[in-house]
Amino acid sequence: MSVANLSLDPKKYHVSIEYCVPCDYSAQALQVTDELLRNYQHIIDRLELITGSKGVFEVKVNNQILFSKKALKRHPEPREVLQLLKEVVGPQVAIYPR
Repeated sequence: MSVANLSLDPKKYHVSIEYCVPCDYSAQALQVTDELLRNYQHIIDRLELITGSKGVFEVKVNNQILFSKKALKRHPEPREVLQLLKEVVGPQVAIYPR
C-alpha cells in the first residue's frame, strides 16, 4: 500500500491514555502508544499520556472509553487496544503503510 491510498482529509481522533504512576504502568502505556502510533498515526490528531494514581489504566478515543482496567480488572493484551481502535475507525481506514 502506498501513501497515495491514504485519505487526504481523514477524520482525526484524540487519544488519551491515563496510567497509574505509583503502580508504574508506564511500560503498558508506552506499549499501547507505540501500537497506536505505528498503525494509525495518520488519523491521530492528538495523543496524550495522563499521569494518574489508584491503579488507573484507561484509554479514551474522542473522550469515549475504549479500554478500562477498572472495568475489565486487567491490563490490555498486546494489540488489544489497537484492535479496539480499528473497530472504532472502521475497515475503510487503512493502517499506516510501512
